[in-house]
Amino acid sequence: MAGLTAVVAVPVLSVLPGHVLAQMAGTLTELATAWRREGGVLLVRHALTEAGLGDPPEFALGQCRTQRNLSPEGQRASRAMGEWARTNGFKPDAVRTSQWCRCQDTARLAFGQYEDWPPLNSTFAGQGNPSAQIQALRERLLAMPAGRTEVWVTHQVIMTALTGAYPEMGEGFLVDAQGRLRARGRVAA
Repeated sequence: MAGLTAVVAVPVLSVLPGHVLAQMAGTLTELATAWRREGGVLLVRHALTEAGLGDPPEFALGQCRTQRNLSPEGQRASRAMGEWARTNGFKPDAVRTSQWCRCQDTARLAFGQYEDWPPLNSTFAGQGNPSAQIQALRERLLAMPAGRTEVWVTHQVIMTALTGAYPEMGEGFLVDAQGRLRARGRVAA
């Protein structure tokens, strides 16, 4: 991804007036073009969730009713992200996601299919193994063939640990093989 050096700021994709969406289309198209041309990974923080921080005390992986899930707005924004990708003729080679339901639902609503990948799981509040997970992400980035495109739907803590930048819910980071932030955009609210 050597050719992409500028960080692109992209506003929210959903629930905006038509003239604003028309202005955004160029920037989003540029992000898709760079991603398609250069390949690499688009890290996406899950879309908007129900109110709260972390997960309820009864949290259990694989049991969505025990987790903080996507809000109706987050569901709509995830569908809009998928529509954006289809409109721009972009189909990633792979979509990987955290095992948390909010990440799986973001990926499913946007791209239809996904593969669970535990290194993308949250490490918030002492969960997981942060150093091993980030190492697995870095190894995958370095091993990816040139031109391959993947979407990784994950959590703020993972994206910040990898890039040093803080994503909003629904924001995407285009990263290079070293995990450096090359472009960012709010692709789902």
